[in-house]
Amino acid sequence: MISTAAGRWTARLWLLAGFTFLYLPIVSLVLFSFSDSTLPNVWGGFSLRWYRKLLEDADIRAALWLSLRVAAASATGAVVLGTLAAFTLQRFPRFRGRALFSGMVNAPLVMPEVIVGLSLLLMLVSVQRATGFPERGLLTIWLGHLLVGMAYATVVIAARLRDLNPQYEEAAQDLGARPWQVFFLVTLPIISQSMLAAWLLTFTLSLDDVVISAFLSGPGATTLPLVIFSRARLGLDPTVNALATVVIAVVAVFVIGSSYLIARRERRLWREQKAAGQG
Repeated sequence: MISTAAGRWTARLWLLAGFTFLYLPIVSLVLFSFSDSTLPNVWGGFSLRWYRKLLEDADIRAALWLSLRVAAASATGAVVLGTLAAFTLQRFPRFRGRALFSGMVNAPLVMPEVIVGLSLLLMLVSVQRATGFPERGLLTIWLGHLLVGMAYATVVIAARLRDLNPQYEEAAQDLGARPWQVFFLVTLPIISQSMLAAWLLTFTLSLDDVVISAFLSGPGATTLPLVIFSRARLGLDPTVNALATVVIAVVAVFVIGSSYLIARRERRLWREQKAAGQG
């Protein structure tokens, strides 16, 4: 009995230590964003001066707006392409070139981002020299993030498709539904939660990316991580703390809201299934 209780307390202490190690830097960053000191890690009294300075910083605003546009576009495209790729791999287990197709889809997961960014840069430069298009900027960054995001989206959605009971699709076909109707009316609603999870994951990966963006960005098209990284080499000021606090708050609200919607949808589906079973 004593050893069991000691084991539980030891596990709790390790869990507390792990969470402290992970979240204490984030908490300190948020606290120092309200400091009046010009140093990012020295407390100088409560102040909102860095939030006012953040609103006046045109470079950060432009970089944030560009990053949000790229992240939203790449996440949406990644979910669309990832859904099609996952559906193809799961519903058509045997076709010519399947191994090559699966390897190409999963390659960005194991390939270093430096290699991905450099190869995309060389390819796009060659295409630009031959055709004059595209110029390095928002489009090229989006293409790079889309390539990596599609691989992650495919893995997330394919995992849900593997667990999907094929009897639902077979029942719809027996009732006269055509293949495209089965896909849009039966399969997509069932895997919608995994698609939302894939969208959130790829949005975060795109918003946080530095390496690929550094290779594919151009004049006038600098993402937020690149701006922060370039300023870090010259010395950060608490404006970055204020920016990080705003991003953390927005992400927290978004994640909590999406988790609430997913949980409510699961409860509704559970009640419907229970009612159908009782009926």
